Amino acid sequence: MASISPLVQPDDIVAARELLRDVISPTPVLYSRVLSEAVGGPVFLKCENLQRTGSFKVRGAYTRIARLSDDERSSGVVAASAGNHAQGVAFAAGLLGASATVVMPERAPIPKVEATRGYGASVVLAGASVEDALEMALDFAARTGSVFIHPFNHPDVVAGQGTVGFEIIEQCPQVKTILVPVGGGGLAAGIAVAVQGLDPSVQVVGVQAEAVAAYQASFAAGQPTAVVGRPSIADGIAVHRPGDIAYGILSELASGFVTVSEAALARGLLLCLERAKQVVEPSGAAAVAALLSHPGEFEPPIVAVLSGGNIDPLLLSKLLRHGLSAAGRFLGFRCRLPDYPGALAGLLRDLADLGANVLEVSHERLAPTLPVDEVEVVLQVETRGPEHCEAVKAKLRADGYTLSFS
Repeated sequence: MASISPLVQPDDIVAARELLRDVISPTPVLYSRVLSEAVGGPVFLKCENLQRTGSFKVRGAYTRIARLSDDERSSGVVAASAGNHAQGVAFAAGLLGASATVVMPERAPIPKVEATRGYGASVVLAGASVEDALEMALDFAARTGSVFIHPFNHPDVVAGQGTVGFEIIEQCPQVKTILVPVGGGGLAAGIAVAVQGLDPSVQVVGVQAEAVAAYQASFAAGQPTAVVGRPSIADGIAVHRPGDIAYGILSELASGFVTVSEAALARGLLLCLERAKQVVEPSGAAAVAALLSHPGEFEPPIVAVLSGGNIDPLLLSKLLRHGLSAAGRFLGFRCRLPDYPGALAGLLRDLADLGANVLEVSHERLAPTLPVDEVEVVLQVETRGPEHCEAVKAKLRADGYTLSFS
C-alpha cells in the first residue's frame, strides 16, 4: 500500500469536514445511464457544480481561512484567480468576517467577476493571465500584510478539497475508480488522501487538458515542472505547474493520469447538459470527456467528478456548437455552385431530402478567387449523428457537389 502524505492525513480531512458541516451541503451523486452504457458498467456523477459558489473551491478556501488566527483574519486575505477560487475565497471570507481582495485577469469572464464582487470581495482586474494576477496578489500581500490564500498549494486547502472524497465513498461505497479534473492538483490530492484512508483499493485517476498537461511532464522529470502549454477552453485546469504538495501526494497515491482534447471537453460539456441536465464549465466536464475518449480504460463502478459549473453564457453557446460538431451532429461546409437561378434552392432541397436541417446559410458572389460563373455558399447544418453526417457528405459528393471544410 502506498504511504499517505505526511503533510495531509485523513484526520486532517475529518477535521475539515467538521469545519464545513454547517457551511456547505454534500453534493449529490447521480447515476448516468448513457455513460454507463458507453463504458460497460455503472457510472455516477459527483455534482460539485451544484456546490455553493458553483464549484468545489469553497471547501478549501473556507478551511484555509477558518484556520487563520484572529490577527491574520483581521489583516484581510488576498487571492488570485480567473473565477472559481475567487468566488470561494470571497464567499468564505464574508462568512468569517475577513475582508477579501481578489486579483483577476483583465479578461476574466464578466459573470465570474460580478459573482466575486457579489460575495463581498474587492476585485482588482490586472494582467493578461492568472500568472500575472498571482504576481500582483503576492505583491499586494507583501505591501498590506494580507494573507495570501493559494488555490491549491497549502495543506488546509488540500484537506478541505479532500472532503469530496469522503462524500464519494459514503454515497457510492461500491466505487472502484474516481476520475478527477486536475489543474494544480489540490482536489485530486485531497480525494486521494481521503480514499487511501477509507478504501485503498479505489483508484484515483487525474484528468488534464491535453493542451496544458503539466503533471505528465512533471512525472517524466521527477519533480514539479512548468510547461508552456497551449490555449484551452478548460481555463479552470489550465495550470502550468503542479503544486508541490499535490504533486508529492499524487506521485504516491494516484493510479494514473489521462489527457483529453479540446473537442472531447466540448463533447463532455454537451453530454452533461443534454443527458445529465447538469450545467458545467469545460474544466468541470473533464472527467466525462475522459470517459468518452477512453471508455474501456477504467474499472467500474466509476465516479466522475463534475468540479464546477460557473460558465459564461456566451462561452456556453459557442461550446455547445463545438460539442455538437465534435459529436457529429453539426456540419459546417463550403460549397461552390454555378451562378444561375435555382442552384442554391436545389442544394437546399437536396439537404432537406437527406434529413439535414439547415441552420445558417451565406452566399458569396464577389470573392476574387471565384470564377465569374460560380458562387460559394457557406452552410451550417444540423445532422442526427456521425453516421448521418457522413451519409450527407457522401451523397452530396456523389451528386456532384464540391465540398470543403475549414
